[in-house]
Amino acid sequence: MEATESAPALRLRPWRAADIDQLIEICRDPDLRRYTSASVDSTADGVRWMETQDSGWAAGQRFSFAVVDDERVLGNVVLKEFADGGATAEVGYWIAAWARGQGLAPRALDVLMQWAGDTFVALERLALIHQVDNVASCRVAQKCGFAWEQTLTPAPPRFPLEGHLHVRRW
Repeated sequence: MEATESAPALRLRPWRAADIDQLIEICRDPDLRRYTSASVDSTADGVRWMETQDSGWAAGQRFSFAVVDDERVLGNVVLKEFADGGATAEVGYWIAAWARGQGLAPRALDVLMQWAGDTFVALERLALIHQVDNVASCRVAQKCGFAWEQTLTPAPPRFPLEGHLHVRRW
């Protein structure tokens, strides 16, 4: 996406091994750790995380993209959890602490959803799930056209608190 006065340029691309040092730094953020399962504390963790992303691509079941500008990684968006014969999938995202508040999450999710719609013709429904105390994710869901559908019961360890399910249909 092109840069504007209020938002830097961004693009999505598959993760690379060269991103591991940035990934480790991003994953040190306590808020990120609170709301995601990304726990990358070392180069070995980073290699395992990258292998998981690569395996997802190879299996055609999880498509994780680094959100980048010209110089660094800004975050991650992912299309995952396909169900109903490919008619349903889940989107997820996270943004580096230093890059938050610039509207990157909705912009990156819009690019991901455009790609998903063009790539998976059977896709009819996308889900975005977050913990109820993650108010910023509620705003992102609304900005991206996801409607609140229901409150989910806690499902530790992934979701230790209640969650919100937002849905977008084509």
